[in-house]
Amino acid sequence: MRLVFAGTPAFAAIALRAVVAAGHEVVLVLTQPDRASGRGMAVHASAVKELASAAEIEVFQPPTLKDAAAQDRIRAAGAEVVVVAAYGLILPQPVLDMPRFGCINIHASLLPRWRGAAPVQRAIMAGDTETGVCIMQMDAGLDSGPVLLSARQPITLDDTSSSLHDRLAEQGAHLIVEVLAQLPMAACPQAISGISYAAKVSKAEAPLDWRLPAVQLERQVRAFNPYPGATFSLDDNLLKVWRAELVAGSGLPGEILAADQSGLVVACGQGALRLTEIQRAGGKRLSAAQFLFGTQVREGSHCRLSPS
Repeated sequence: MRLVFAGTPAFAAIALRAVVAAGHEVVLVLTQPDRASGRGMAVHASAVKELASAAEIEVFQPPTLKDAAAQDRIRAAGAEVVVVAAYGLILPQPVLDMPRFGCINIHASLLPRWRGAAPVQRAIMAGDTETGVCIMQMDAGLDSGPVLLSARQPITLDDTSSSLHDRLAEQGAHLIVEVLAQLPMAACPQAISGISYAAKVSKAEAPLDWRLPAVQLERQVRAFNPYPGATFSLDDNLLKVWRAELVAGSGLPGEILAADQSGLVVACGQGALRLTEIQRAGGKRLSAAQFLFGTQVREGSHCRLSPS
């Protein structure tokens, strides 16, 4: 099938690789403009651009698809379908209407639950026990179009956003190849109940509020691994938590109940959390034993209570 592919991060690149391997003719790849990132703020190409360039597929990086010139470029590709995966730009109605089979999106949730930008993180934070991937026929709404095909994926108790993302990316790649082989397909409208929205995750959400229940903070640690990372302050030092586990314990919220090689145990609003992998600002990820080797932490001391 002759198609245009629109996507930006690794989640999308995995799908693009599968589409190319299945023998489809990808005539144009849309991806977001190169951005500065990392400690040195060097400009980097997206994962999708790197893959497309290596495969010698034409790449187009408009800042918006709302202007006529960008739309003309897409129209000239003559695609039968546009495949979208974590692209990051809104497709206006003229673009949605261009291809014979429309625009279809790979979305990492079981719609209508977790429409929006961060379905993986929000599912973990909410304590969901399963999620999945939907291949959706796009319309003008936010992830509101009818579903062509879906598959479920369990969320384990030790899943981070990273581990769950990787499984969903592979699942989505498999499903999109299956859908492309069957077009045209009948689509099933989404349920009108059970709708929830997955707002984009921001760095402002990173601080742990020790007044909250430990179960909620443990989910936050897993959901924000790798980005933006859950953080807390101890003795005016900002620390990032990569791994934590629920333990028995009680005390004032933010109180250090124990500090040994197994981790830092911190009292929460309900229960306690053992922090087992910690990172100092500008440093490397360390096990609790490694962290405590270079940092003295006294039992009874307190982490900053409020994230503000």
